[in-house]
Amino acid sequence: MKEHTKSILIKIVIVEPIGELNLGNIARLCANFEVDELRLVAPRCNLISKESQRMALRGIKYLKNAGIYSNLLDAIQDCSRVVATCGRIDHGEIPLHSSKNALQWLLETESSKPIAIVFGREDRGLTNSELQMAQKVISLKTSEKYPSLNLSHAVAIILHQLNHFRETSNSEERTRKCDPASAKELNDFLEDAKNLLLEIGFLYPHTERARMEKIKGLLQRGETRSEEVSLIRGIVRQVRWFSNKNNQQINRRD
Repeated sequence: MKEHTKSILIKIVIVEPIGELNLGNIARLCANFEVDELRLVAPRCNLISKESQRMALRGIKYLKNAGIYSNLLDAIQDCSRVVATCGRIDHGEIPLHSSKNALQWLLETESSKPIAIVFGREDRGLTNSELQMAQKVISLKTSEKYPSLNLSHAVAIILHQLNHFRETSNSEERTRKCDPASAKELNDFLEDAKNLLLEIGFLYPHTERARMEKIKGLLQRGETRSEEVSLIRGIVRQVRWFSNKNNQQINRRD
């Protein structure tokens, strides 16, 4: 295995898990595939119950050392690349990628920061807003007659595929690409931009969410880098400063 693939830190993020057996199985999978860390967003079950520990076996350390977060943005803010999973078909305009495309892209990181794969709730998956925190979204194809996959089964499939792509990187040279801006950087910029666009009347309160989701999707698909986000954020701040300055001059004349 190449040195750069050895150093990649993989975070598995589960949003609001409710099943202790599922969680134990996922911890075991983390051990099977040498995941760096298991992160849980607002868990709704006992992490170290008898049931979860019984299923985890040698993966029990992932339950005991799991990172606990109140929201998804905090759970992935230190990650250079993020892939989210989606089992729903009503995900709006969010583009879906093949697992091969998305997982190979994850491994192309040049950063020393970790990468993350996000899985949603057992009962309803991830919201559209949560899906848009990832740069790429994947959906596992199953039978149309019974498309619902058990959460731990989905984790097993994805980790198996990721491990396969890591192994094949022994004999294949990958093109290294610059990492996109983090979810937090993008979120902070979009909050700035939204406030300015509301101030100047480009956005209206009743349509702001839908329009900002389109802008976010555009930036995500373009894999906008940190320095590019900083540049655009600087433009937004300068426009706000200039607008405020003009308003002050107008008010003084009045």
